[in-house]
Amino acid sequence: MAELLTIGELARRTGLSVSAIRFYEGRGLVQSLRTAGNQRRFLRGDIRRLSFILIGQRVGLSLAEIEHELASLPQGRNPSRGDWEKIATRIHDGLNERIALLERTRDLLGGCIGCGCLSLDTCRLYNRDDRAGRAGPGPRYLLGDKPAGA
Repeated sequence: MAELLTIGELARRTGLSVSAIRFYEGRGLVQSLRTAGNQRRFLRGDIRRLSFILIGQRVGLSLAEIEHELASLPQGRNPSRGDWEKIATRIHDGLNERIALLERTRDLLGGCIGCGCLSLDTCRLYNRDDRAGRAGPGPRYLLGDKPAGA
């Protein structure tokens, strides 16, 4: 049988707290095996699963999205390179959309973001009479709408 890790070893390897690992186990994102003494043991591949959770959350994936992707991985064996490549392919476009939103935020946040606030001097130029507000709520230009005449 593959080398198994205690929950403490898994915590040390991932940087997660033991309670966080238990939380993710409770959500079904990792599964432990139990010893005769009812102690948790984890596959080494769970390091990668937990690392995916951490990275996924840092790049803006919701826990539901992460759960959906991890559900596609096999249980009882370490995921293969091909398993991970399938996940990467599925989330690729969504990550590109998030990157584009972050870049727009970075580039527009110091100026007008088309929120309809009319509080900045440039709003009179870019969002006259709150045209951006007609397209819907929120920061319209940041969400990808273009100012009239742009």
